Amino acid sequence: MSDLSKMNLQSFDWAQSIATPAYVLDVAALKRNLARAAEVKREAGCKILLATKAFALPAAFPIIREVLDGTTASGEYEARLGYEEFGKEVHVYSPAYAPGEVERLTKLAQHIYFNSPEQIEKNLAAIRKHPGLKVGIRVNPGFSNATLGGALYDPCAPFSRFGATRDMLDRVPWDEVEILHTHALCESGDEGSVGLIEHVGRTLGDYVRRVKVVNFGGGHFINRPGYDIGKLIAAIKAFKTEFNVDVVLEPGAGLVVDTGYLVGSVLDFHHNDKNIAILDASASTHMPDVLEVPYTPKVVGAAEPGQKAHDYILGGKTCMTGDIIGEYSFDKPLNVGDRIIFTDMMQYSFVKNNTFNGVPLPDLAVLDENGEYRVVRSFGYDEFRHRLG
Repeated sequence: MSDLSKMNLQSFDWAQSIATPAYVLDVAALKRNLARAAEVKREAGCKILLATKAFALPAAFPIIREVLDGTTASGEYEARLGYEEFGKEVHVYSPAYAPGEVERLTKLAQHIYFNSPEQIEKNLAAIRKHPGLKVGIRVNPGFSNATLGGALYDPCAPFSRFGATRDMLDRVPWDEVEILHTHALCESGDEGSVGLIEHVGRTLGDYVRRVKVVNFGGGHFINRPGYDIGKLIAAIKAFKTEFNVDVVLEPGAGLVVDTGYLVGSVLDFHHNDKNIAILDASASTHMPDVLEVPYTPKVVGAAEPGQKAHDYILGGKTCMTGDIIGEYSFDKPLNVGDRIIFTDMMQYSFVKNNTFNGVPLPDLAVLDENGEYRVVRSFGYDEFRHRLG
C-alpha cells in the first residue's frame, strides 16, 4: 500500500462526483500496457490474444483490437463474445465440452483446443466438417510457476484436471493436431515465462516438432514492474528458431494490470474494538479474488494500519461475516460519502462478480484520456431478478 499512500488525490477528482460503486477503466493506462504487448509481438514475432476470462469489456475492444490478434475463450459464451464483439481470431479451450458445444463452437472459433486424445477422437466427426478449423491439444507440462494463490491457481498442481499428461501424448492423433497448448503460469515474472518456454523445449521437443504452433497460455505478467520483456522476447525467438513453429501467448490479467479502479463510498461506521467503515463496495460480491486468493487490494491515499493517523477496517454491506476488504490507515478521519478508490480492479473483478444479498452490481465506466468519465452500463433490480428465474 505504501506507493499509493502518497498519491495525489487531486488526480482523482473525477471520482468525487460519480455514482458508486463503479468499475472504471483508465484508457491511458490500458494503452500504456498495450504498447508493451505490441513490443513483444513485434520483436518476438509472436501472436498475443486477450484472455476474456480475465477481462471482457466490449467497450474497450476497439482499443485492444488495434494491437492484439484476437481472443481466447474458456467456453461457448466467451467464444461468442469474442466472435461478435472483438473479431479477429477466436481460440477456445475447456477441460470438457457439453453435448453439441463443439459443433456450435465451429461456427464461432477457428481454433479449438481439447483436453485429452480421447476428446479429439470423440469430436473428429464434427471437426472434419470444417476443413479450416485448427485443432489443439492442451498438455500438462509439469511446470509449476503460479506466483499467486498456490495450488488454487496452479494448472500443474497435483491431480490437475487441465491437460494431457506425458503418458497420454503417444495416444494423441498428431496428424489431426496443429497446436500444442500449455498453460502453467499465474502472475508470473519473466523467470516463469522463460522457464516454461525452455522447459517445454527441453521435455516436449519431440512433440513440438509434430505441430505448427505452440501456445504458451497466460500468466505472463508482462506489465508488472520488474518484468524483463527482453528475456521473454529472446526466449520466444530461440524457441521459434529451434523448432520452426509459430508462438502464441494469451495473457488476460497481464494486459490489464493496474488499468482501472473500483470506486466505492462510505455508507456508515461501526465500532467493535476497532473502527469499521461499511462501504457500498463489497469483497464477496464485487472483488471475489480478495477472498479467494486471498489478498488485500491497494487503496489510493491509504497505507497499512498504523502508518497513518486513522485506522479503519473496510467492509461490505452484505450479511457475510467475512466480507472484509482489508484494514487501512488514512491521514484524516473518514466521513460518510467519502470515496474509496481500490486500484488494479480490471482483472478478474466484474467478470466474476455476483448479486449475493441483492447487492447492486457496480457501474461499468471508462475514464478517457481527456479526463472524461462515461458510464458504459448501469445495473438495477432487473439484473438481480432475471437470474432467479
